[in-house]
Amino acid sequence: MGMNDWLRAIAGFFVMASVALGHFVSPWFYLFTAFVGLNLFQSAFSGWCPMISILEGAGVRRDGTEAAR
Repeated sequence: MGMNDWLRAIAGFFVMASVALGHFVSPWFYLFTAFVGLNLFQSAFSGWCPMISILEGAGVRRDGTEAAR
């Protein structure tokens, strides 16, 4: 999987998990949904996404290949 695939999968998981937690546990979890959305929005304009920095640190390359450890 490439960087964009990982990023979309993680963002989708975070949104779905926080919506479920907001519905079943506490409405305060909707703030996490808003946080993910705001990060996606700001990254569209700034070109910087915190999750990309984390994924690069984990060895995922932007071209889709994995880095040698």
